[in-house]
Amino acid sequence: MSDAPGRPMKYPYTFTAKIAQFPLKFYIQNQWIWRYWFIGIAVASPVFYKIHKMANSPENVSKWAEIRKKEAAEHHH
Repeated sequence: MSDAPGRPMKYPYTFTAKIAQFPLKFYIQNQWIWRYWFIGIAVASPVFYKIHKMANSPENVSKWAEIRKKEAAEHHH
């Protein structure tokens, strides 16, 4: 058996055939959304990383633990 079919189906009715014949390269090259999606991820990743580091810092975690402890104490009275 060969890796690729000798001739593509006229109408790809199976899901696999649809995926195999989908012109993904054309869409990536000709639609703006793909380019900006990757650029957006590259730009936003460092910002989200900084927010994550600040939110999960030991000082902030202990501060929120205290706040939760106070709230729990208020609800038990």
